[in-house]
Amino acid sequence: MAETDIQDYLQLFFLWLLSIIAVRAILTKLRHKPRRPPGPRSLPIIGHLHLISALPHQSFHALSTRYGPAVQVFLGSVPAVVVSCPELAKEFLKTHEPSFSNRFVSAAVHHLSYGSKGFLFAPYGSYWRFLKKICMSELLGGRTLDQFRHLREQETLRFLRVLRAKGEAHEAVDVSGELMTLTNSVISRMVLSRTCCESDGDVEHVRKMVADTAELAGKFNVADFVWLCKGLDLHGIKKRLVGILERFDGMMERVIREHEEERERRKERGEGEEIRDLLDILLEIHQDESREIKLSRENVKAFILDIYMAGTDTSAITMEWALAELINNHHVMEKARQEIDSVTGNQRLIQESDLPNLPYLQAIVKETLRIHPTAPLLGRESSESCNVCGYDIPAKSLVFVNLWSMGRDPKIWEDPLEFRPERFMNNNEEKQIDVRGQNFQLLPFGTGRRLCPGASLALQTVPTNVAAMIQCFEFRVDGTVSMEEKPAMTLPRAHPLICVPVPRMNLPF
Repeated sequence: MAETDIQDYLQLFFLWLLSIIAVRAILTKLRHKPRRPPGPRSLPIIGHLHLISALPHQSFHALSTRYGPAVQVFLGSVPAVVVSCPELAKEFLKTHEPSFSNRFVSAAVHHLSYGSKGFLFAPYGSYWRFLKKICMSELLGGRTLDQFRHLREQETLRFLRVLRAKGEAHEAVDVSGELMTLTNSVISRMVLSRTCCESDGDVEHVRKMVADTAELAGKFNVADFVWLCKGLDLHGIKKRLVGILERFDGMMERVIREHEEERERRKERGEGEEIRDLLDILLEIHQDESREIKLSRENVKAFILDIYMAGTDTSAITMEWALAELINNHHVMEKARQEIDSVTGNQRLIQESDLPNLPYLQAIVKETLRIHPTAPLLGRESSESCNVCGYDIPAKSLVFVNLWSMGRDPKIWEDPLEFRPERFMNNNEEKQIDVRGQNFQLLPFGTGRRLCPGASLALQTVPTNVAAMIQCFEFRVDGTVSMEEKPAMTLPRAHPLICVPVPRMNLPF
């Protein structure tokens, strides 16, 4: 046999062998092809980023109306599932909760948390549990909230006096800004034993810092998802992040020094530390070298920033949306006012202790949270591969529960676009819906392990101050109030709520 014939046979043999291997690989892949949720075709490199607008919850809602309650999208090369029905939300957040207890950390969040040293976005584990225990025992537990009630009452009175002064002068007031100042002051006094701006007197600075932080933390940054863009500041976010953190860090360093100096003065005078705020406790842990879990100075500052973000922006936004809806639905405002007047007798200001006797007010808060959830997307990251409802979810996948979309689903709610608190007052299942995450139709504070620790504070602060505004003022605006939304990690209004608060009764405040 000629040498060329042998070479030809060898080439044919290797081609045959490679073909067999290739066919087997293809058949194996087809047999074990993972089942994914339906979704649109993705583009190379960017995936579905071209379909995501500045308001991702609205873009995801549009996809859900076409592809169903579970949609597969690719954010660059990162796989994600968008869920928009209670049944699937329960599967991901309860049945398979151990696999979805972590949160996705964007570059902006990583930077703002001093290199992922905070609490809100920390991975589930011993460090996160340690900080949550501190948070609940020293700041947001029932006993501590009762101790701080007088503080909240003082800040509510200050807020109402500002509105009254403007109303008596027939001047318009930026209710949005004043609500942010109110919640900032409450949190600052609870956490730092001081109002937010006692040192520099710049109220607007702190309000802007909180708003900018929520905006930048909520931006869909291409650099987070497309590896070709890693390290590039395509949206101009980095410069703004640096400025925000520098200003916050400067404020915190001043406050920490003041606390440390006060502790030294107490020691020199032989006084105990009967009055301790959260910062005192964190600094004590930071200085205790014997603790199993140690806190660095950056951990302390990141934790404080988390508390500011979770406790000021969210509550202020919810109260603003509630008032906007009440102004546009005057019959609801009037019905709530009659309920409040029946409890107070027009003789005193509404109090937190009155809340159990105000079911219609409670329904207004629920209805506000249904249509305007504080955080429209409840995000999680899978820590391992798993199968959920027949769908194969790989590790490091993102899951977004679209609370905004669920609140507008006609399969869940009758006439979902109508602001109708009565839906929570009738003798049906909606009346029994709990906003603390037990009923998956309404999840404004999340659920399970990652349930917002500030839920109890919010459910005291929000209805009490909304009730006080209803009780004390008529609000005059030109036309109707816009319901346009602004991009952010939370769900702020696109335009500040500007109105004239006309006093309606002569209450002593």
